[in-house]
Amino acid sequence: MKAMRLHKIGDFKYEDVELRDIKDDEILMKVEACGICGSDIPRVFELGAHTFPITIGHEFSGVIVDTARQEDKDIIGKKASVFPLIPCRQCESCETGHYAQCTNYNYLGSRCDGGFAQYCIIPSKWHLIFSENKDVTSEALAMVEPATVAQHAVRRAEVTAGDNVLIFGAGPIGMLCGIMLKHAGASKIFISDVVEKRLEIAEELGFIPVNPEKENLEKVVKDATNGEGCDAFFECSGAAVPAMQMTDITRVRGKICIVSVHKKPHEVNLREVNFKEQTVVGTRVYTKEEFGRAAELTKELETELEKIVTHVVPLKESDKVFDMIADPECGTIKIVVDCENV
Repeated sequence: MKAMRLHKIGDFKYEDVELRDIKDDEILMKVEACGICGSDIPRVFELGAHTFPITIGHEFSGVIVDTARQEDKDIIGKKASVFPLIPCRQCESCETGHYAQCTNYNYLGSRCDGGFAQYCIIPSKWHLIFSENKDVTSEALAMVEPATVAQHAVRRAEVTAGDNVLIFGAGPIGMLCGIMLKHAGASKIFISDVVEKRLEIAEELGFIPVNPEKENLEKVVKDATNGEGCDAFFECSGAAVPAMQMTDITRVRGKICIVSVHKKPHEVNLREVNFKEQTVVGTRVYTKEEFGRAAELTKELETELEKIVTHVVPLKESDKVFDMIADPECGTIKIVVDCENV
């Protein structure tokens, strides 16, 4: 089969890979679409993977073409999204269902082969979230994984109907947080970014776009909220800038939700957190239950999800996607790899 493989940091190759036979509880999926995650960028260019060579990509969907267990044969031909986390099922976190905090986990696309390929071997049926909608697109199903990240963040921040929120960063996770917040009944949804093409799409989705290079972000938010600030602040940029801004922009007793993975520590105004009695919460991926709920929302949110898929790239050209993400002129939000186009 054809696959895009990472051989070492910066060495990304499109090549033929032998597909082994499936065994035990394993499922063979014909991959149709795989999204590019922000975490794939440092994996390819800075940090590397846990093993080489590896087929990266953990945001994917496809059709089941074979199963090792006879009793699973009834799922052949069904479309599914993939829950990529492979928990150990033995540590304290796993025993309480908090798989994201597993101390000995595996992960499709970062620790073992994932979705940038024609086929992927899934450990078991447990990892598959099936779609009951025959018309759902492969691209929309591939968005279930990042959409669940956003859904988990919204739940952690305990946003309620009527809340005014600010999202810092209009990348894929920021946009998905906006969509989930809109679905949850949030009132004003501000979204901040410096890439104008992203802000144009944000406005189409019903958000209030703010370019902090052209406007004072704190003033825009406070002017629109009677000087109080936002009820909830979602940090989705991974940058240092919002660390000091978020406490000023967030209202008294407001919530600050850290969604992005930050490469290094940043200064935070803890005095403001203290005096304003703000709550700061972290997020780490999602729960299995949330993954299922996000999949159920796919049909309802499909039109909005498709708006943020700005580019679809053939598998054979997927080595170009990281240059596209780095080029602000491309205006990328979410890039999806078409794994059938080889």
